[in-house]
Amino acid sequence: MNLHIRPSRIQGNIAVPGSKSHTIRGIAAALLAEGESLLRFPLVSNDTLSVLNAAEKLGASIQKEDTIWRITGTGGQLSIPDSPVDLGNSGTGLRILSAAASLGKGTVSFDGDSSLRTRVMQGELDSLAEAGVKCTSRNGFAPLSVTGPLKGGTIHTDGTTSQFLTALLMALPLAEKDSDISLDFLNEGAYIGITLEWLKLCGIRIDVKDELHYHVPGRQHYRAFDRTIPADFSTAAFPLAAALTAGEGVRIGELDFNDPQGDKQIFEFLRQAGGQIESVPGGVMVKPSSLHGCTFDLNGTPDALPVMSVIGALSSGETRLVNVPQARLKETDRISAMAHTLAQMGADISELSDGLVIRGGKKLHGTRLSGYGDHRIVMSLAVAAMNAEGETVIEDAEAFGVTWPGFCRSFQDAGADFQECES
Repeated sequence: MNLHIRPSRIQGNIAVPGSKSHTIRGIAAALLAEGESLLRFPLVSNDTLSVLNAAEKLGASIQKEDTIWRITGTGGQLSIPDSPVDLGNSGTGLRILSAAASLGKGTVSFDGDSSLRTRVMQGELDSLAEAGVKCTSRNGFAPLSVTGPLKGGTIHTDGTTSQFLTALLMALPLAEKDSDISLDFLNEGAYIGITLEWLKLCGIRIDVKDELHYHVPGRQHYRAFDRTIPADFSTAAFPLAAALTAGEGVRIGELDFNDPQGDKQIFEFLRQAGGQIESVPGGVMVKPSSLHGCTFDLNGTPDALPVMSVIGALSSGETRLVNVPQARLKETDRISAMAHTLAQMGADISELSDGLVIRGGKKLHGTRLSGYGDHRIVMSLAVAAMNAEGETVIEDAEAFGVTWPGFCRSFQDAGADFQECES
């Protein structure tokens, strides 16, 4: 599907859907728990449905209602499927569930779409091998398989993505031995706060010595839970950016700034850049603003790189997005993809090994762009297109369904000139 966008402005209210990070961790925790858990207002998207289907294949019993998913868990006794578990495009799901599946004594295989097959897995597989798991893979990528049982012990893991650590923290409490995890460094550490919050909710004890060292007692048990999924701050970045650059007063609702999601930092980033963002009950009111360039360290908020690069192109002066090398390891190389697409639109932009430099002040123009099959690139380019001269066509735009299936409708309802077409 192609998305045709013409210059337009938005106003009114936009509600942000539930957090993908929370929803996927909730599914995994429910799978491992004893008894029935309730996820209220989960994100219903391509990625979360892939993880939900995978959890069912691994032994969970699932009942979907209008706003509630009821998941009866396995108590850590996962099923051994006789065919590969398909995670679609969900890298988070692949990493968490492959570690969880290693708790059993059988072999569980995992695969996904062509994009998922590019997501690095070697660091996690090395850690699982240290904990007693036999792992096979396609040179450190999916398709892969794990054969348990996960025993625990002294484990070193790669901090290139925090998802490796999250996977270990969720699986090792059910291992037969205590474990000590160490890292040399950790990218996007704020996501570990989300993981630890879920573990605490389920009665799991983790001794955090510091950001790079964790003691995990084994032989624990997940208890069932009832939780409402908070709104997704990484998704809120798109209406926020649109409201600042092409808005007439937009209220973004359903935001809980007490939640540990690291991506809420983008609100402070954009205030620093001159954004008029006022806190109101249940969210923020955003007014159109003249933005100026700044230097932003995105190590803790890597998913913000695509939309922050658009903000840089629409700001005065120079914007530097730095210390985010892991952005090259997402659904696509987001650093390269945003440099290429924004340059096609007329932006003055260049790559760093770990980020981007954008020199603002250039008028953007509409053109035909690849969405790279990446939800965050598609939604970021849509914001750029609202501010560009002429029509922009974004190819493979259906990728926004990975995170926000209602993206187009929400923006159209607020006044955006979006049209979904086959060509």
